[in-house]
Amino acid sequence: MAKILTVLYPDPVDGYPPRYAREEIPVISGYPGGQTAPTPRSIGFRPGELVGCVSGELGLRPFLEERGHTLVVTSDKEGPDSVLERELPDAEVVISQPFWPAYLTPDRIRRAPHLKLSITAGIGSDHVDLPSAIEHDVTVTEVTYSNSISVSEHAVMQILALVRNYLPSHEWVTARRGWHVADSVSRSYDLEGMNVGVFGAGRIGMAVLRRLKPFDVELHYNDVHRVPPDLEQELGLIWHADARSLAAAVDVLSIHAPLHAQTVNLFDDEMLATMKRGSYLVNTARALIVDRDAVVRALERGHLAGYAGDVWYPEPPEEDHPWRGMPHEGMTPHVSGSTLSAQARYAAGVREILECWFDNRPIRQEYLIVEGGRLAGTGAHSYTV
Repeated sequence: MAKILTVLYPDPVDGYPPRYAREEIPVISGYPGGQTAPTPRSIGFRPGELVGCVSGELGLRPFLEERGHTLVVTSDKEGPDSVLERELPDAEVVISQPFWPAYLTPDRIRRAPHLKLSITAGIGSDHVDLPSAIEHDVTVTEVTYSNSISVSEHAVMQILALVRNYLPSHEWVTARRGWHVADSVSRSYDLEGMNVGVFGAGRIGMAVLRRLKPFDVELHYNDVHRVPPDLEQELGLIWHADARSLAAAVDVLSIHAPLHAQTVNLFDDEMLATMKRGSYLVNTARALIVDRDAVVRALERGHLAGYAGDVWYPEPPEEDHPWRGMPHEGMTPHVSGSTLSAQARYAAGVREILECWFDNRPIRQEYLIVEGGRLAGTGAHSYTV
């Protein structure tokens, strides 16, 4: 029997289970392009419940324990005495989330001789060292598309929040108990007519472009895979051959590329300097795609008008992380892909992957990142090693 080590974010401050604002969530059976939502044989939770935290356990305990497996669930993942470090050496399966990642470093993978499967409850597997997974024949999976639309909605929200100066305006009537219209509108603009770009036009980036089209903006994009001409024409997309050309052309840039060797610190001082003065940058992809301190400098000198995102490094970030106090920011914790709606899908996807794994059935190609000692499925399309 197997040990499944699951690392999830902590329970709500006020305790679990929480009260829910809604009694139900919409049923999503498929995604754009024809991929179906996860189809496990059963689930151990009610859709709309908070299953992404420790007490929620992704609804997995009854299923796994009925089969004789051992489930360990923790939020303690940092330091040599953490539960993650203690339980990892004899774990066969590690489940983690992008929002509270259990970093599977080369050293940790070496010290986990029984590790055979890594599952990302959500999308984005850069917290797993993929070359080490390949070397040690660890299958790496994620629940592709489960929360892509969730992230795209968050990105559009943050774009509007920055351009319209929403957060400072809200603060004037709440924390400051004022009614300062002039202060609120002195940094507020219309999105209409602006040039908006997406770096990375995969599932999330394309969903952002589609959602921005009705705002009457000029849409730009860069991606290693150029989209079909009919789709470019439908959305009025302007393609750029590289990120630098895209950055220089737009007023708003939203990052949706995976993190790999070619994107680490891509948006550094030099790249940010190519952007127009007064541009906005939104990053719901991965924090290391931008240079942390370069972003702070660009905001402090007024070159960037705003920066928003919900990805940090490390996660959670240290208390004195400079993004917590930089000007004109709209940061959130890593929540864009962990709505209660998204949790229902990625928890079901984890269950589907585990059912396939323990029943010796093939895992969907779209869920695969590494298999058989090489990049596979979605991983072969999205990652390089």
